[in-house]
Amino acid sequence: MLSLAMIILAILAFWALIMIIGTIKFKDSESVEVAPFQLIWRTKRFLNFIYKVGREKKNFWKIYGDVGIVVGFIGMGVVLYYLTRQAYKILHPQGPVVPGAQLVIPGVTIPLTYGLIALAVLLIVHELSHGLVAVAEGIPLKSVGLVLFFIIPGAFVEPDEDAFKKAPLRSRLRVLGAGSFANIIVALIALLIINGIGLAFEPAGVEVQGVVKGSPAEGILHPGDVIVGIDGKNFTTIEEFIRIMNETRPNQTITVTVLKNGKIETLKITLAEHPEKPGKGFIGIYPTQHLISKIGFTRELMTLFFTFYWIYVLNIGIGLMNLLPLYPLDGGRMLMDTLTEKFPRVGKPIGYSIVALSLVLLIINILPSIRGLTG
Repeated sequence: MLSLAMIILAILAFWALIMIIGTIKFKDSESVEVAPFQLIWRTKRFLNFIYKVGREKKNFWKIYGDVGIVVGFIGMGVVLYYLTRQAYKILHPQGPVVPGAQLVIPGVTIPLTYGLIALAVLLIVHELSHGLVAVAEGIPLKSVGLVLFFIIPGAFVEPDEDAFKKAPLRSRLRVLGAGSFANIIVALIALLIINGIGLAFEPAGVEVQGVVKGSPAEGILHPGDVIVGIDGKNFTTIEEFIRIMNETRPNQTITVTVLKNGKIETLKITLAEHPEKPGKGFIGIYPTQHLISKIGFTRELMTLFFTFYWIYVLNIGIGLMNLLPLYPLDGGRMLMDTLTEKFPRVGKPIGYSIVALSLVLLIINILPSIRGLTG
């Protein structure tokens, strides 16, 4: 709780400083807009590039936008189904409650460096895709820019809203669907790269990610230790480690072969009873698969692996969540525009009902992650 309080105080101090600077330096600025917990920077600097690429390949971006419409509505159905299923599991738990949606906070809920890189990639491809399709559809752009809302960074390509509203439905849907479609494409490319990098690695034991407080391993094993054997049985995979541990009993003393700081050590640990598996031994660690490179450059390859891993996770996760039929997300605008134009009499009530349902589902799915942050 102390760390959370410190984070909140730091965020409030940051925004107090931003408000002071905004009042003094950017009061009459057209490019920088400062409001409580909102910072926006606009520029026209990159518009020429977007106009050039969008106009030169107009037919390509129209086809791209059509595919984006199809992917958008399919993704909308997928995310609604997923959140509904997870909401049922949260409301009727059969075990540990797993949140269906997670807050994305670099340095808190995701790694700081990898998270910032992945967010930058996500925002750039998403907004650039919107802009290119808008230009291909003849919708003028006013600016591009960056936004920070509380602790959530963002980027935007700002079309002329009046021109956008007057554009045909198909044109609007192309523009709206293009952003998440770009994120899904990037996620699939990142997944291919992850699998390619993975071919260079082989399992080499079980790494200790953390130690359960008060468990038999506390004070004996430490994060970063690599377990390579138990009672003389050597292993390389986490599956083998789990199988061996399932054969142990409470109060049994085991001999653990561990790689600590490059040196092999043999340690004895007396097991407790597993809290979720009565009659089974419990060592008290958070294990993960330890990997080494078959071609060297282990650290460099692992850096690349986790960079593309987080690019994949955020692009697929946020790309799909952006298709949730909820205003002001792209999915909500796609749904409402389609329903109100195709079904003028009943479109709005149906659309608002789906939006309300989506909001309820999102709240149910995100509450466990908020509880986890607040303890």
